[in-house]
Amino acid sequence: MSISGQNLSIVIVTLRSEKVIDKCIKSINKSLPIIVVENSNNLEFKNYLEKNYKNVECILTQKNLGTGSGYNIGIKHSKTEYVYVINPDIVLDDEALNEIYTASVKLKDFTILSPISSDLEFPNYSNNKIKNNLKDESKPFEVDYVDGFSILINKKNFKDKNYFDEDFFMYLENDDLCRRVKNNGGSIYIVPKAKIYHLGGGAVDPEFSREVELSRNWHWMWSTFNYNKKYRGFFVSLIIVFPKLVSSIIKTLIYFLIFNKDKKQIYYQRFSGLINAILGKKSWYRPKV
Repeated sequence: MSISGQNLSIVIVTLRSEKVIDKCIKSINKSLPIIVVENSNNLEFKNYLEKNYKNVECILTQKNLGTGSGYNIGIKHSKTEYVYVINPDIVLDDEALNEIYTASVKLKDFTILSPISSDLEFPNYSNNKIKNNLKDESKPFEVDYVDGFSILINKKNFKDKNYFDEDFFMYLENDDLCRRVKNNGGSIYIVPKAKIYHLGGGAVDPEFSREVELSRNWHWMWSTFNYNKKYRGFFVSLIIVFPKLVSSIIKTLIYFLIFNKDKKQIYYQRFSGLINAILGKKSWYRPKV
């Protein structure tokens, strides 16, 4: 079965995304159901969305569960066969969804597909086997991985309903998803005629940029260790992150000695994320937003 306006839902996971969400929603066809999963208890945000957009349902998680967990809530809540999960700082080109509908007719089957990012210097996909994927810009092409800010999921190819690994609070949950899809014989496609614009780093209100930066450094380190541990084992993962661990310790001490509080905090966050991962602790750190 191909994708159409009757069997597709949109899922957007948000946290303090009031300043970007409108652009994202307005770029989506009004006939499509949109599920916004807000990682807080922000009733004012929920009321605003559901009052201003008749096709939007907002689910409040009551606390910050993370990106992957938020996506899973939206996917499982949806009633359609296909679900397109996107960040709130994504804007779709006018013809993006129509191009996806057309491309899905050409594909016999797929597990994941995505439009292509408009910024060709920073592609939202990777493929280890084929270097020049864009020889024919009219056809979807298979890749190994797509970025987590734009993933369209064919639910029937997830028979176990095991979508995003909720152990990952932030970072590499999409790498893990794509890897599992490939390991299970699934397929991932890019639709080059469908374009999206990624505002990048704009998903959370700039007022909380410092807290977000601290959180990113903690979770990038935690996720890096645990992703490698999941697929390559504890000791290989430890070897991979050991230089980062040493660097974070040295730089924390240096910036402490020269009274650079901001830099010291950043490298301490990296150290803390790694140590917690190595000790087998869950991804517990949450930004204060």
